[in-house]
Amino acid sequence: MIIFFYNLLSKDNLKKLQLVRTTFADRVIAFNKNLNYSGKLPEGFDILNPFSDNPETAIVMQQFYKMYYNDNKKRKFIIGINPSRHGAGVTGVPFTDTKRLESVCKIKMQSAHTHEVSSVFMYDMIQSYGGVKLFYSDFYINSPFPLAIVRRKNNTWLNANYYDDATLFLTLKDYMIETLKNHISLGLITSEVFILGKKNALFISEINKVTKLFKKMTVLDHPRFIQQYRSKEKLIYINKYLSAFRNAE
Repeated sequence: MIIFFYNLLSKDNLKKLQLVRTTFADRVIAFNKNLNYSGKLPEGFDILNPFSDNPETAIVMQQFYKMYYNDNKKRKFIIGINPSRHGAGVTGVPFTDTKRLESVCKIKMQSAHTHEVSSVFMYDMIQSYGGVKLFYSDFYINSPFPLAIVRRKNNTWLNANYYDDATLFLTLKDYMIETLKNHISLGLITSEVFILGKKNALFISEINKVTKLFKKMTVLDHPRFIQQYRSKEKLIYINKYLSAFRNAE
């Protein structure tokens, strides 16, 4: 009888059944644990995978999602660029350095201690929204390329963005499209997506013209830009974020 029932189910219904049997946290954790990029890269670029590079990253990442995403609620999608070496590249949690992971999210990391500029703005904004519990129950943050990218310059490895080099973007594009689809399958609302960074939005828009993944794209200034160059106007930008979120479709 059970076998017969499964045969009657469409692929879409099977997917829905699988979603019911797992939580949002389960699906994000599985997604992160299986992240891997083995494709080619232009000369001078490299990829850092925090979940394989540091065993504690996988542990604190799981603690975070079990704490704030252990349900089956659909969430709005905020799209960053790609993880930095001092934020998600260490903690496994987007826009979260070890300082805020401990002080705000109450998860202590022993093997690393980092400060990230973008994280400062994001958690000030999250506090204004109503705190981490409320914010993360409504939103999911991640990137079209969810691993850290670094570029070698003068014998030093520096943070890089997926769009810094035309060849790099073209090389990663198919992987990014597949990643965005995987993010959506976690249980995300696609009627409106929030994109952080104007240049980031140009490239996501290019992808969306072909894939039609999102109905509406709302662009917000990137937290790093705000914190680094517009810190005196931070409250204005926080209110822009909150206004966009309140008016979400």
